[in-house]
Amino acid sequence: MNSKIKLGMKTRKSVLGKDHLDKVSENITDLDKPFQEFITEYAWGNVWSNPKLSKRERSMLTLVILASQGSYEEFKLHVKACRNTETSPDDMIEAMMHVAIYAGLPKANSAIKLIKEEIKLWN
Repeated sequence: MNSKIKLGMKTRKSVLGKDHLDKVSENITDLDKPFQEFITEYAWGNVWSNPKLSKRERSMLTLVILASQGSYEEFKLHVKACRNTETSPDDMIEAMMHVAIYAGLPKANSAIKLIKEEIKLWN
């Protein structure tokens, strides 16, 4: 395992949590192993591990991008991860204000509903 994959695993675990990483690891097959290594090395080992932006900033950017695309399954995963990146519920709502302006009210509204559902589980 190369150093970027090791760093990526560490970063991915710190952001998404051990439970998520364990679940993903248990379900890797020969078919998707190269894809999982690619994600771990490049998304987590290079991008998310780069100190030029904080984990909080990266979380907010990720939420905005996913909501703008309507990628709500992945969006829910990253809302949950906000607990690990010091991204507050207020931060998330403020980010969705940008989504509303630049990607559309329906996408922001759908995303806010998902944020509210996840926040209920935090208490």
